Amino acid sequence: MLGSTSTTVKNFPLKRRLCFLLKLVCFVSSVLIFCEFLIYYVVIFQCRWPDMKSPAHMSEKETSASVLKAIILADTHLLGEIKGHWLDKLRREWQMERSFQTALWLLQPDIVFILGDVFDEGKWSSPQAWADDVRRFGKMFRHSVSTELVVIAGNHDIGFHYEMTTYKVNRFEKLFNFTSGKLITRKGINFVLVNSVAMEGDGCAVCRTSEAKLVALSHKLNCSQQKANHSNKRCSDVEKLPASEPILLQHYPLYRKSDAECTGEDSAPPEEKNIPFKEKYDVLSQEASQKLLWWFQPRLILSGHTHSACEVLHAGKIPEISVPSFSWRNRNNPSFIMGSITPTDFSLQKCFLPFESRVFTIYCAAGALLVILVLAHVQLLTPPFYFAQRLISKHKAV
Repeated sequence: MLGSTSTTVKNFPLKRRLCFLLKLVCFVSSVLIFCEFLIYYVVIFQCRWPDMKSPAHMSEKETSASVLKAIILADTHLLGEIKGHWLDKLRREWQMERSFQTALWLLQPDIVFILGDVFDEGKWSSPQAWADDVRRFGKMFRHSVSTELVVIAGNHDIGFHYEMTTYKVNRFEKLFNFTSGKLITRKGINFVLVNSVAMEGDGCAVCRTSEAKLVALSHKLNCSQQKANHSNKRCSDVEKLPASEPILLQHYPLYRKSDAECTGEDSAPPEEKNIPFKEKYDVLSQEASQKLLWWFQPRLILSGHTHSACEVLHAGKIPEISVPSFSWRNRNNPSFIMGSITPTDFSLQKCFLPFESRVFTIYCAAGALLVILVLAHVQLLTPPFYFAQRLISKHKAV
């Protein structure tokens, strides 16, 4: 009987240690699950599709059915084998995958547009490295058949103009079924895809082909809108398209001097806003910008490239939205655009992803609390109530 009691006493501290260890494991697991999984649901759940006004002759249900729900993001920059550290690659790709998959599940868009620079090293990638990047992209941005994914070419995908080759362009076009001057029409809405890297205007082979397709498409669209400056004779044999003013999708923004006029918490940092943009590198040239505006007279332009947000009004009436980077490697507060679009109208809303600084703060606070709990358990740190009790006792003794 005495031996049994002695064994129980000896086992009691062991049970306490195992219980404490189990509590620590639960605490650490809870923090990890929240910061690496649940936080994306908590943040993106707060995003709502922008409302569209119902026309007088349509019911709310009919209006909802006619609205195309689109998500627009840019500059994912999947790291490659040359510059990408494995830990940085693992972290950034997990963040983007969780954000994208959570957004698809919660928001259920009809279509997703990625405005270029999908890969970080597409301009350098060997066939083997390209295949690995494509495999990882497919895993991260997997989607159901009910959601369409459209990807635009960026300079990191096919190279800047001086690096761009027919091989790189064809490789990208084959993968994403992308062609500059391609028209995508969904629910009567016309989207024009532009390879902005090929808008150099120097007559290169890729540039000539791209511009020729854009000119032909602009003719079709203008004829379909039955503009007065296009005679019936010119348009008599042209394929008729939905008479909706197009939306341009491209990587480079149209020409602007700098980001000095851009506002918002995700615009460029103050020290970068007044840095002049270089034509054909940071933005399209003035000539190429005027061509696109003249050819298409778009009702909206969506672009990426700068990694920061900006809203610009061209010719006093044509809005351009520069979409910030979707990667935490490029900014602390990534986001994407949610668009409710009809053939005649559109409404846009920004959806921010979790701020990396806040996630880091949660980890630091959890780590500090963990250290305090461990020290208190091994009695290297006197619990606060014991410390207070001792002070009171000493005060009474005096």
